[in-house]
Amino acid sequence: MENQKSNKKSIIIVVLILSGLSYGVFKYIHSLSHETTDDAQIEKNMNPIIPRVMGYVTKVYIKDNDFVKKGDTLFTIDNNDYLVKLEDAKAALIAAQGNFEVSKEDIGSALASVSVSDANVQSAGGTIETAKIRLGRATNDFERYNNLYKNHSITKQQFEQALATKQEAESQLRILQDQQKASSFQKSVIIAKSKVSNKQSEVASANIKRAEAMLEAAKLNLGYTVVTAAIDGQVSKIAIQTGQLVQPGQALFYIINNQEAWVIANFKETQLNKMKMGQKVTVKVDAYPDTDFEGEITSFSPATGSKFSLLPPDNATGNFVKTIQRLPVNISLNAANDPEKIKLLRPGMNVDVDVRLN
Repeated sequence: MENQKSNKKSIIIVVLILSGLSYGVFKYIHSLSHETTDDAQIEKNMNPIIPRVMGYVTKVYIKDNDFVKKGDTLFTIDNNDYLVKLEDAKAALIAAQGNFEVSKEDIGSALASVSVSDANVQSAGGTIETAKIRLGRATNDFERYNNLYKNHSITKQQFEQALATKQEAESQLRILQDQQKASSFQKSVIIAKSKVSNKQSEVASANIKRAEAMLEAAKLNLGYTVVTAAIDGQVSKIAIQTGQLVQPGQALFYIINNQEAWVIANFKETQLNKMKMGQKVTVKVDAYPDTDFEGEITSFSPATGSKFSLLPPDNATGNFVKTIQRLPVNISLNAANDPEKIKLLRPGMNVDVDVRLN
């Protein structure tokens, strides 16, 4: 009996040794053509829900973990303030348009005044030419009468009449010249006013564009009070409730896109020698050990994970201890995988990754 027990123990020990040797040989042969790591997690696109306007939540249409479609209403924000701003923007646009019409009328009036003033200047110019001709005649008559008067060929009354005619013509010419200068000055003033009216019209036109932009902004802000889903997916835990004040830029919760998933695997730097993009990968998820997912390497991180941490290590302190670094490797899951099983994967799930070196 003792011999039989001893033989059984020997057989068991031999079997265990052979099993251990077989497993060791298998792992060694496997390691020659594969690289593995269990420091890997599932990743999916997580769309943050961030309100664009401030306000109090009036109604929440979803619950924790609900599935939503793109365009579904998630929650609404009190829009009373934004309705008032919209009406104010409409009124501002009407006022700007009215100012523009008034400025156009001012330009039309100024242009008409310029035309009238220009006509007056031209008319004055023609009248001055006529007055110059009349003065020339009066001057010639005066000189002739002056010679005749000196020769006692005419009476003093005739001479004085010629002198008066000449002086009247000179006075008339001066008056007309002064009128022409006044008309020219008036024209320059009207032209200056016309330029001012043009500038006012340009400003009024710019004010219309500004008012239109403000109106569009008011419409957008009003629309932003209804927060909708940007993608199809499943919502995370809802961290809002009716009556809560939300701020622009505040991430309230997430929508997880269940249609696409990938793996971020952190390989030791000593494992990267033979790894390259395009190599096939087998992924085993801890939550679903009976299912293998197929994928391939799509990219390598430009730096080790520690370099992207909030407090990256500083090796210049003099207390350096060499530790093996890990590099994040992006692994995409192939389209051949069952889409329904892809939907079961959740971001953060742990996985085992086996890269086939070829």
